[in-house]
Amino acid sequence: MREETPGIEADAPTPVVVVTGPTASGKTELAISLAVRLGGEIVNGDAMQVYRGLDIGTATPSAAQRARVAHHLFDLWDITHAASAADYQREARAVIRDIWSRGRVPLLVGGSPLYLRTVCDRLEIPPRDPRLRRELDERARREGPAGLHDELRALDPAAAEAIDPRNVRRVVRALEVVRLTGSFQARMPEPRPWRPTLWLGIDAARDVLDERIERRSRQMWSGGLLAETAELLDAGLAAAPTAAGAVGYRQAMSVLAGERTPAEGLADTIRATRRLARRQQRTLRGDPRIQWVTAPGEVEQALDILRGARLSAAGGSTPSPAEH
Repeated sequence: MREETPGIEADAPTPVVVVTGPTASGKTELAISLAVRLGGEIVNGDAMQVYRGLDIGTATPSAAQRARVAHHLFDLWDITHAASAADYQREARAVIRDIWSRGRVPLLVGGSPLYLRTVCDRLEIPPRDPRLRRELDERARREGPAGLHDELRALDPAAAEAIDPRNVRRVVRALEVVRLTGSFQARMPEPRPWRPTLWLGIDAARDVLDERIERRSRQMWSGGLLAETAELLDAGLAAAPTAAGAVGYRQAMSVLAGERTPAEGLADTIRATRRLARRQQRTLRGDPRIQWVTAPGEVEQALDILRGARLSAAGGSTPSPAEH
């Protein structure tokens, strides 16, 4: 899937500002502060916050936070929707164009590197086959991910090496692509921008991030995660192709099934979230375009970076043209 880039002057009066970082690093707070200062609007770039109802477990921005600046692409799909990168790309780019049309600055916010690159880079998105995908999903439910990962290793060792065997969704997707095309590109190609983009990342020390993850996980479990999960199970969460794997909900479903205690579910949520944060940090650190800010003072650091790129407060000046 490829999209031609029209003239920058007419189509992108300001860059897209990406605000990224590992889970629980403070992306929402930074993005809202920047949006207020820049005259911007927030576009969701989180792979789980696109689903309706996954509020407590994904730390979806609150009603009060959304009231401060416009938010887009949260609660976009039902939890049973089989989301694809192509679907998300189409929705996100349409919203970004609309934000530009109203003279505002789009801030793409999230910790899902693939979703961010799907929007910001010109990528060839591999094909899909619904019948094959159903077959692989059924095998994953019946056999677990280990056998599928072994098959992936036999077909494409580089892809298997790059994908966590426990990440069922990614293993299934990689096998789907291998079976359809003969190979799976384990490493993303060199980025070619879709439009001018400024990348900001929040750099958090490991001990600080671990403490934030534990605090947020405890708040989620004391704030109604089990009740929210029970409602979502009635709506089909257990069979949801993507949402069922979200950290926190997976553990809550296990507690509701009587397989572990709430204390054990909380402890596993903290461990799993920390593992997720480590993976996000490793991936994001490999992108040289990201300019990093650290707390305290991350808002002013970010504004200094944006000023250096000629994106001023309360609206932006036209950047230098990007590659067409």
